[in-house]
Amino acid sequence: MTNALQQIPLDLGHRTAMGRDDFLVTTSNQDAVAWVDLWPEWPAPALVLYGEEASGKTHLGAVWAERANAICIKASTFCEDSAREIVAQNQNVIIEDADSLIGNLSGEKGLFHLYNIFKEEQRSFMMTLLEPPVRRQFALPDLASRMRAAPTVAIREPDDQLLTALLVKLFSDRQIRISAEALNYIIPRIERSFSAVRNLVEAADSRAMIEQRKISIPLLRELLNDD
Repeated sequence: MTNALQQIPLDLGHRTAMGRDDFLVTTSNQDAVAWVDLWPEWPAPALVLYGEEASGKTHLGAVWAERANAICIKASTFCEDSAREIVAQNQNVIIEDADSLIGNLSGEKGLFHLYNIFKEEQRSFMMTLLEPPVRRQFALPDLASRMRAAPTVAIREPDDQLLTALLVKLFSDRQIRISAEALNYIIPRIERSFSAVRNLVEAADSRAMIEQRKISIPLLRELLNDD
């Protein structure tokens, strides 16, 4: 009995298109795009952008960062002390995945300092969250009132148009052209979430590499049935 040899896929990575022309605008995210386009006429120093994982917050944040000449800060590196260093750089700021800062006293003190200085100096910062501030428990009441009053906009659950466009983009980022027939097969069967789309694309690319197959309806049927 012989065993079929399988090619082990090398994780060489892939380029993710992050420019404005690559951002897919539909009814799911058009309000968020409108707020980015409104800058610098925001009514407060902060804008909160929230949505589920893989919904495009990082991409839209990158679009705004380029527009506003903003530096990107990871929440994991942000605290009261680092906030003072960030303020001293005299730039606009985007803080990604900021959920961990809420309820964290040092993180909240940093945000409070950032908010007050940016308001005084007419600078802007964007925060990305999984949920809006009104659903979060803050350690500092003064910060809670400021963040809950700041403009807050969601990237909502994707519609069919966005799901289709997202599938095309994510496959294209991996140098894969997906057929219209394959897209039509996926759309009515996939979970309506950004993370489900991302996971399917990753799984399809990996399975196709391992088994030396094309990404076709039979392969997709196996993956969607697995799920």
